[in-house]
Amino acid sequence: QVQLVESGGGLVQAGGSLRLSCVSSGRTLDPYVMGWFRQAPQKEREFVSAISWSGDRTEYVDSVKGRFTISRDNAKNTVVLQMNSLKPEDTAVYYCGVARVRYGPISRSQRQYDYWGQGTQVTVSS
Repeated sequence: QVQLVESGGGLVQAGGSLRLSCVSSGRTLDPYVMGWFRQAPQKEREFVSAISWSGDRTEYVDSVKGRFTISRDNAKNTVVLQMNSLKPEDTAVYYCGVARVRYGPISRSQRQYDYWGQGTQVTVSS
């Protein structure tokens, strides 16, 4: 049974930073693309960022480019999303997901991820 646990969310003022972590138990993350998605109230879940299984390729939604950085530590089964220069529009519940396919390409579609954490709330005040 795969379990993903996100942490690091909270309330921060605009311009501040947060560091989200996602730790996996029950499955090694080595061979899988890992993604971060977010869901704001009354909006659909959207792609934020993803990192290749090898860690050498990353993708970001345009709205967070230059502000967010995704990284992974396969030895610790952990993926991190460093979020800087936060804006009120970044307010959402953030989820990490594990890709369905081993050694697959990065995908921005949540349908390509089959395990999710419970989410961590990020609130950015203006």
